[in-house]
Amino acid sequence: MSTVHKHLSRKDNHPSTEYPNLTNEFHMEHAKKVEEVRSVLKDVGEDTLKALLMIDAVQRLGIDYHFHGEIEAVLDRQYKKFNMSECHNDLYELALGFRLLRQEGYYVSADVFNNLKDIDGKVQGKISQDIEGLMSLYEASQLSIKGEDILEEMGNFSSQLLNAWNTNDDQSQARIVRNTLGNPHHKSLARFMAKRFLSDFQGTEGWINVFKELAKMDFDMVKSIHRKEIRQVSKWWKDLGLAKELKFARNQPLKWYMWPLAVLPHPSLSEQRVELTKPISLVYIIDDIFDVHGTLDELTLFAEAINRWEYEAVEPLPDYMKTCFNALNDITNEISSKVYKDYGWNPIHSLRKSWAILCNAFLVEARWFSVGLVPKTDEYLKNGIISSGVHVVLVHMFFLLGHGITKRNVDIVDDFPGIISSAAKILRLWDDLGSAKDENQEGHDGSYLDCYMKENPGMSIENARCHVMHSISETWKLLNRQCLPPNPFSSCFTKACLNVARMVPLMYSYDGKQCLPSLEEHMKSLV
Repeated sequence: MSTVHKHLSRKDNHPSTEYPNLTNEFHMEHAKKVEEVRSVLKDVGEDTLKALLMIDAVQRLGIDYHFHGEIEAVLDRQYKKFNMSECHNDLYELALGFRLLRQEGYYVSADVFNNLKDIDGKVQGKISQDIEGLMSLYEASQLSIKGEDILEEMGNFSSQLLNAWNTNDDQSQARIVRNTLGNPHHKSLARFMAKRFLSDFQGTEGWINVFKELAKMDFDMVKSIHRKEIRQVSKWWKDLGLAKELKFARNQPLKWYMWPLAVLPHPSLSEQRVELTKPISLVYIIDDIFDVHGTLDELTLFAEAINRWEYEAVEPLPDYMKTCFNALNDITNEISSKVYKDYGWNPIHSLRKSWAILCNAFLVEARWFSVGLVPKTDEYLKNGIISSGVHVVLVHMFFLLGHGITKRNVDIVDDFPGIISSAAKILRLWDDLGSAKDENQEGHDGSYLDCYMKENPGMSIENARCHVMHSISETWKLLNRQCLPPNPFSSCFTKACLNVARMVPLMYSYDGKQCLPSLEEHMKSLV
């Protein structure tokens, strides 16, 4: 059992001492603070920089979900005047405005950053001393899409200067610079970073204190919701009984719950988070059946049973596989019934199809392993994107959210659209970087690094890892583009796909003890 899972299991044993008692007075005070912040946002007027600072603050504090209307109103005003704004003479304001607009789906041209160059095409020397501006520029560069050479240039320029400045004697400022370089906002989970931002969030203006007060109250409120969900997930997993029946498989429901917690942060999506944990759990369990326990003959029969989804196909399976199939069938039927009841669409065909596609990809990997085959890099990655399980999870999430369920959108989701495949590719590449050694697992996982190094004899592991990191960076550019209009999906689904990619480094950065120290730190603070 992982350290993280043991930590959370101990919490589950003492729920009465862990759950905060949020009184009616607390909720009334919280509602009052929400309205105070709303009033501040509405009254910001034409002060461009102040308006941008406020939006940045509520997003970094994880309280922006209260103020979608106010944020949209401010950004609409900013968008209309962005391309002609005098703020282009101010590095910090230019980069911050660009990032906030891009993040919320407004397309603004990266050409505005050409204003930072002199007549010889070189970056103006005066901005090299503007640390706040350089951090904002580096943050903005994270939203680049393919072909935006100017943003890539600005990202490299700001990164080099900030890394050089990182040794400065101002320890407080150096820590903020390191955090910016290591955890740029666009590629981080706001709620996971909120406490750090809260401690760095300083200023003399009165609105800052109001924002901080709401953030602290909101944090307690959301934490109480997460703890309630943890009890529900723990009970469901215990009642399901797979941990007893399949002792070879991972038993980490609380770690698996961290995926929906990160991907669907809005407090109102409590039911969706709990339901989404169920197919996520089965992805891990079925992965272990293919990687750890099943023979090739058994796995072939299991994949066939999932493709046919008939009890006649289940009969030849060994008992442990029958147990898993029955659990999968029950969960699939329950989620389909719930979606049909809530939104009038039965997703059973889409859900079953996604499981069949996943198991077929698992079987391909099992066959490679059985004959000692190291596939071509492209072949491995194409299959590995599917076997990541991201498509299965996001198909379930699409239906559980219930936004824009039309035949056209269902066909798009079923077909593994780019916004899903890009998130899946980022996960697969991170998983295969070499540090992803899951706790106590001795499975038959392949590795993109192995395939790449076999295709490139003499390649050092360091250069191979640099190639993988570059591929991840390029895939982020694709994902950034896929999140911009025109996009058939809701804002909630789009941001959830982004959040999958943001969560990946936390889930796959194992240390020498096969633990996830960064994830464990966040789990302790959030739940």
